[in-house]
Amino acid sequence: MYPFDQCKKEITIELQKVLAKYHSNIEIRVEIPPNNMGDFAFPCFSLAPYAKKSPIDLAKDIASGISKNKLITKIDAKGGYVNFFIDNTYLTSVTLKSILEKKDTYGCLQKKKKKVIIEHTSANPNGPLHVGRARNPIIGDTLVRIFKAAGYDVESQFYLDDMGKQVAILAWGIHNLDGKQIPLSENKKADHQKVGFYQIANERMESDEKVTEAIGEIVKKLEQGDHNTIDMIHASYAPVLDGIKQSLSRINIHIDTYIPESAFINDKSVDRVINELKQTTYCHEQDAAFYLDMEPFGIHGRSTKFFFLRSDGTTLYATRDIAYHQWKAHHADLLINVLGEDHKLESKQVQVALELLHTKVLPQIVFYAFVSLPEGKMSTRRGRVVYLDELIDECIERAYEEVKKRRASELTESQMKKIAELVGIGCLRYNIIKIQPEKDILFTWEEALNFEGNAIPFIQYAHARACSILSKTKVKKYTYDSTLLTHNSEILLVKQLARFPLVIDDACIGCKPHIVANYLYETASVFNQFYRDCPVLSEENIILRSSRIALVNATKIVLHNALDLLGISAPEEM
Repeated sequence: MYPFDQCKKEITIELQKVLAKYHSNIEIRVEIPPNNMGDFAFPCFSLAPYAKKSPIDLAKDIASGISKNKLITKIDAKGGYVNFFIDNTYLTSVTLKSILEKKDTYGCLQKKKKKVIIEHTSANPNGPLHVGRARNPIIGDTLVRIFKAAGYDVESQFYLDDMGKQVAILAWGIHNLDGKQIPLSENKKADHQKVGFYQIANERMESDEKVTEAIGEIVKKLEQGDHNTIDMIHASYAPVLDGIKQSLSRINIHIDTYIPESAFINDKSVDRVINELKQTTYCHEQDAAFYLDMEPFGIHGRSTKFFFLRSDGTTLYATRDIAYHQWKAHHADLLINVLGEDHKLESKQVQVALELLHTKVLPQIVFYAFVSLPEGKMSTRRGRVVYLDELIDECIERAYEEVKKRRASELTESQMKKIAELVGIGCLRYNIIKIQPEKDILFTWEEALNFEGNAIPFIQYAHARACSILSKTKVKKYTYDSTLLTHNSEILLVKQLARFPLVIDDACIGCKPHIVANYLYETASVFNQFYRDCPVLSEENIILRSSRIALVNATKIVLHNALDLLGISAPEEM
């Protein structure tokens, strides 16, 4: 058990003893308050009505009923909160010991023996990933890392649309258009070379009824299991999917499993879903098509009819998605989907259908708003788009210019390019993760490449500074005397490092990766304050110097581990 966990447990036990007289089933939620307000706090507001006292008076009563011990050195009541202060020497000793012993595993929580499937990205394989949806794989991959650190068995999945109209349009374009008609792309990756076929074919489909019919016929043959059509579709999108995988790899994202839609057509599970939905009291027929009435489930207006079978007997994406989720429910204890905010309605419809089918595990949805650049919004279909590959390239190029401006006289060209790669990729991932998923992002270079504010160069530089300090010592075993680390900046840093496992737990429980990003920025800031206030290498007291060096090493470990949770490299020099 980690130091702060132990302290939290002790406080919870003490609170349970005192609160029993007020309410037998009170849920004890211990919080971490702002600086100088204590190490933990218990809010009394929800309990006050049961105790028939004001929160302020109740807090005073609770505080007077709890005894101090070797961990809890001070208890006070303020503004309806009971504040607890932990013994600083004890916390410093056990925190440094835990970090220096666990190293790369510090922060990781106990194994939970539960399987989690996190579905993310799941982009149509008809062209390169674009900036607008860049948030999906980055949020998804970060959640995968956080859940693994929280002790879960995690599998990331990409739900591959190999049955829908989008891949049919691409396949028709590749097999019917003259390559000379397709605009050339400067990027030689296959996804960039093929997307022009999709865009021109889409234009033709909207203006030519025969093309529309031909593409519709492809979709119908896919559902009928026509092997030649399936092989043609797979051959058409395979190079595009390879290009998407390459883009993801550039930003440190690897997906464990690609699950094709066609699997649920082939194993007849979609047929089973259709038959079972038809048996529900909410199913209705309209012109040979079948739908569920969504109005009883709070969906009103034009969206009350959720069609799951067309009049021609073909299914919809959402129908196959229901079968996919039922399959996932048999293979995991927890399901998490990362979806764009434009999928809220369909997600709700699928959720209702899953409930009607008595699916044992329902998905938890993390919705995200889209990323935009100052130039405006993007559309793959119309070709007005900024691709993720272009943004990655520009991130690295701009990071290189910043590194060159600062270090050209000190570093070789290869060193500057290496640092620029780490900083550039870090800028992209961090700027997307630091904002709550549901909030819009306007990606600006001034903010992304800021070496002073809440941006990745500032955080990576803190790690590089810690590495630089350690490289100037010949210490192999980090000895320390926790009784000497009494400066306010030292204590604040220790407490910040001690919080890391709790941050992982909070980020996991709430599916909120931005919590880790915020923690990283706070940790880098507190470390810089420590570095400013407390001499390390120049400290004359040998034992105090050694203790501060140990604290620097502990900070380096935590910064590295937290950066890794965000899929960002921790450079040793910048």
